[in-house]
Amino acid sequence: MIKRLLIAIVLLAVLAGGIVGFNMFRDQAIEQFFANMPVPTVTVSTVEAEEARWTPSIEAIGTVNANQGVDLTVETTGIVTDILFEANQQVEKDQILLQLEDNVQQADLSASRTQAALDKQALDRARELRSRGVSSGASLDNAEAAAQASAAQVEKAEAVVQQRQLRAPFSGTIGIPRVDRGQYLSPGTIVATLQDTETMRADFTVPEQRLGLLKIGQPVRLWLNSGNDVFEGTITGIDPKVDPSSRLVSVRARIDNTAGKLTPGQFVQVGVILPEEDGVISLPQTAVVTSLYGDYVYAVRKPKDAGEGDEEKLETRQVFVKVGRRSGDRIEISSGVEPGDIIVTAGQNRLSNGTPVKIDNQINPGAPGAPGAQNAPGAQNAATEDTNAEDSKAEEAADK
Repeated sequence: MIKRLLIAIVLLAVLAGGIVGFNMFRDQAIEQFFANMPVPTVTVSTVEAEEARWTPSIEAIGTVNANQGVDLTVETTGIVTDILFEANQQVEKDQILLQLEDNVQQADLSASRTQAALDKQALDRARELRSRGVSSGASLDNAEAAAQASAAQVEKAEAVVQQRQLRAPFSGTIGIPRVDRGQYLSPGTIVATLQDTETMRADFTVPEQRLGLLKIGQPVRLWLNSGNDVFEGTITGIDPKVDPSSRLVSVRARIDNTAGKLTPGQFVQVGVILPEEDGVISLPQTAVVTSLYGDYVYAVRKPKDAGEGDEEKLETRQVFVKVGRRSGDRIEISSGVEPGDIIVTAGQNRLSNGTPVKIDNQINPGAPGAPGAQNAPGAQNAATEDTNAEDSKAEEAADK
């Protein structure tokens, strides 16, 4: 009985030792496998850092309106007899746009003209009689006063008739008619809107800290949300007062809109162009990664242990940088990057220190004129979308 128990204990100890040994061997094999497993090469796009001319700008958000724009209304009450314009028609200054019923006023004008003609004849006779010496000076004075009064009545009647007409105060584009023939109108009723869209004005605000950088005649650029069309203009007005509640300064710029691509009331992004600077290192905003520990970029360099036959072997290094001003899709690098450094612009989501990389700049959001490059202020969101698309392509290339 004791012999059987000892045999069982020995067998159990051998089994337990085998299990422990197998687990230790398995863990060691797994550790060696992952330790010796090669790190996959990541495909990235890059840009070379270099000193170049920097055009700083003050970015803002504004609204464009016509340089001249009004909502047209009539001066007096009446019934609409004729509408002499169509929607989006180009009208000239003083062109008649709407006619109110004016039968009574035309009759008064005719009577005034008749009376004026009669008083003019009486004045001519009085002057002739006075020249012959058969009439007194008082009679001539009365005749002149009557003629002047009649002429004034004619001018008054003509003014009343003109009040029955709605004329364009300036040349521009007329909007959609908001009245119909036969409708009774009263002063204040909007007939249509008239906008002179050849020249537009953009109203925007900038922080009070930037007030000293603004001046009349300074160039500005405007972009719509699409960022495809760029409009040039100049500053025409700077509010001398800072809003105490928002600490912003109102600015107005004049924009040429001969092509007619801007519409009054549109939202625009504005960039006030400041004097150019030389010797500034800037990178695409897609190259800079922001974290809780600061801003950094990935620089592509050769490994320290690279041999003579490893000319094409490259790896990345995380470099913390100090960023400065932003202009369009570019960001100023104050420190951390030197001219000639190769900086990653897309594919950073799979990188870390020492990650081997392969450069493919066929689609480079950081290259000028590339599909991902944006030139408008506020283009960072579009550039980020292009970066995400490039990251996906880089990942697919690495997987292959």
